Amino acid sequence: MSKIGFIGLGIMGRPMAGHLLDAGHDVTTVEHRKPLPQELADKGAQVVASPKAVAEVSEIVITMVPDTPDVEAVLFGENGVVEGLKPGTLVIDMSSIAPLATQDFAKRIHDAGGEYVDAPVSGGEGGAINAALTIMVGGTKEGFERALPLFEVMGKTITHIGGHGDGQTCKVANQIVVALTIEAVSEGLLFASKAGADVAKVRESLLGGLAQSKILDVHGERMINRTFEPGFKVHLHQKDLNLALEGARSLNLSLPGTANAQQLFQACAAHGGEEWDHSGMLKALEALANHEVNR
Repeated sequence: MSKIGFIGLGIMGRPMAGHLLDAGHDVTTVEHRKPLPQELADKGAQVVASPKAVAEVSEIVITMVPDTPDVEAVLFGENGVVEGLKPGTLVIDMSSIAPLATQDFAKRIHDAGGEYVDAPVSGGEGGAINAALTIMVGGTKEGFERALPLFEVMGKTITHIGGHGDGQTCKVANQIVVALTIEAVSEGLLFASKAGADVAKVRESLLGGLAQSKILDVHGERMINRTFEPGFKVHLHQKDLNLALEGARSLNLSLPGTANAQQLFQACAAHGGEEWDHSGMLKALEALANHEVNR
């Protein structure tokens, strides 16, 4: 079993760390905005004062924090991971951040004597709770093989995409597809509702045809039941689409659908919906239509 540092115990990180504890690993973390969740304390998780202290007692350090600046602060800020890094320590970033920054972080960890793997995830809160995440991995073959046993505890579909940053590139592509599919499902259900059809039966029928998708299944049900408590928050999806649009500009690439989805998320935020689940994009489209989807 490994000595693992896990930094970032939010909606996703909490169950992921729990699975590692259940598998018999030692897990050390650092308190940030909230105390250590009791269920993790009951399983034996330990708390230390800083990311530096986490690294000092760990063979592997996993980060699962919101954005690129957060990862940089945890790794390279005052009392950051790099200050406590031991030779050969594996650093696994499972956050969703900028691919180019990831390449820089990998070089800096390598220069400090460690190994770096970027491994963002997809599957939302349910995937994290059920250890069924999709994990998209960038890094060396050796780094991937060291990390794989831990990934198998937390996820179901695990793919070594390529070199450093390629996992993050894959995640950005994932978020483009997810956002546009949420928009498509929202518009389809909104159309059906406005036309007077039973949207629950419409969704049921669509799940049997070519329009079937995990978004239609999970988020379509959320939309019909109007349960917008977050599994993945609007403001986090906005952050991911910003990465996509910034990357597209650097590549001289047009992503009009992505830009439109970002504007719809911005409309959600403008109505106080930054903390809604991203399926709440439906509300922005309902406002434009002056119609609420009926059950």
